[in-house]
Amino acid sequence: MTKWLLVVETNCNDPTRENEFKEWYDKIHIPDVLETQGFVKATRYEITQPIQGKGKFLAIYEIESDQFDNVMKLHEQNMKKKREQGRITSLITRVSRAIYRQAS
Repeated sequence: MTKWLLVVETNCNDPTRENEFKEWYDKIHIPDVLETQGFVKATRYEITQPIQGKGKFLAIYEIESDQFDNVMKLHEQNMKKKREQGRITSLITRVSRAIYRQAS
């Protein structure tokens, strides 16, 4: 089984509502993402020394699949459904997104 990482840097676009953003991320968004088959774990981090152009928050999603493209299509469909259900916050600004495959 091939292992992958989806690495996403984000910011909260309203610093006065950062606690609300963190709660949404931990209690709503991560469980929603982990509903997608192939996503096995998610871990969030907060930068300790801010760097210009970098996100304050980092989420690392672990994925296990030999059919990565299919997993990502399912993920996109799942996130579209969550948006339609009003489960995506307007507080999030994505700074970057990268996909890594485990090196052999």
